[in-house]
Amino acid sequence: MQKLLQDFSVPAVFAGFITFLIGISVSAVLVIQAAQLLGANPEQITSWFWALGLGIGLSGLILSWKFKYPVATSWSTAALALIIATASGYSLYEAIGAFLVSGLLTAVLGFSGIFEKIINYIPQSLTSAMLAGVLLKFGIALFASMQNDWAFILSLLAVYVITKRLWARYCIVITVIAGIIICPFFMEFHVPTLHWGLAKPVWMMPEFTWSAILGLALPLFVINMASQYLPGIAMIKSYGYQPHVNQLIGWTGTAQTLLSPFGCYTVNIAAISAAVSLDDQVHPDPSKRYIAGMSCGFFYILMGLFAATLTSLLMSFPHLFIVALAGIALFGTISHNIAIAFHEVKDREAALLTFLFSASGIQFFGIGSAFWGLLFGFAVSFILNFRVRK
Repeated sequence: MQKLLQDFSVPAVFAGFITFLIGISVSAVLVIQAAQLLGANPEQITSWFWALGLGIGLSGLILSWKFKYPVATSWSTAALALIIATASGYSLYEAIGAFLVSGLLTAVLGFSGIFEKIINYIPQSLTSAMLAGVLLKFGIALFASMQNDWAFILSLLAVYVITKRLWARYCIVITVIAGIIICPFFMEFHVPTLHWGLAKPVWMMPEFTWSAILGLALPLFVINMASQYLPGIAMIKSYGYQPHVNQLIGWTGTAQTLLSPFGCYTVNIAAISAAVSLDDQVHPDPSKRYIAGMSCGFFYILMGLFAATLTSLLMSFPHLFIVALAGIALFGTISHNIAIAFHEVKDREAALLTFLFSASGIQFFGIGSAFWGLLFGFAVSFILNFRVRK
């Protein structure tokens, strides 16, 4: 506890909050949509958020504290897309059974050490190129927003650049506060009337059918591995940490398994949003950035406990505000990964193709461009290096 108090810093707490905000802002509505399509009633939908908040929050908070580096956790938007696309074929309780099976498979794969053996063969230049490609759209979206909202974007950028020059460690914190203050002057924003109350979990008895296991559980498992764990672990490694891969995957899979009967469809290592908690703007000392991971977990727990109340408050922020905040917060991470990706001359061609493929945003079989870009880049690297060796 004494070390925790010594390492505590305001920028780290803000970084955790931004990580949390980015993680839920885009897809919280999709959680509601997926649950509704499966036939969930309002109490069961609230239970979904309760289970997700506690599963994601506790795993991220505890793992960050245990390993002393930021372990940002999240739900999977790609998995939500799969559930929405296939919801008509399953009942709510069959889907709950599929969530449980998917979590169990994740835990087994993690604790067995198979996943760690696979990623050790992938060059860091390619994983950094993949991450830079995936994150590029957030930086582009920020400047694309200037077409219609140039005054707000330029104001935020001005605050960021000036504070980066004068108080680099607190530049994101000040930019967020400034954004909240000036937001009502540039766009319509009204704080909703809040009714506080603790969310109540609802037990949903899992049903296990071969159709749901093969058609939902296994695709969920594959999508989570490819779109969340692979880039998420790569993100942690890109900042010089040595992630405890087996433990991270095993325990998040366990959290999903235990809470799936209450609506927890996934608990993953965060990929894109995790970047905010890992950057040097959190703290110049990498050994003290774990506070950001704990902070992110704390806010997810709050979301779970006050599911209906807190989610409605966060979703009241205009979409432009979230887009601008995400873009600015990820500046450092994008440049960091581009530098690593193109540092080695011999891997530069493969890194470039990985970067462009990952940035394309295409999907095959419900799996995003990050996985396919990395796979393509790995193949290119193998062919080029084989030619050189020969």
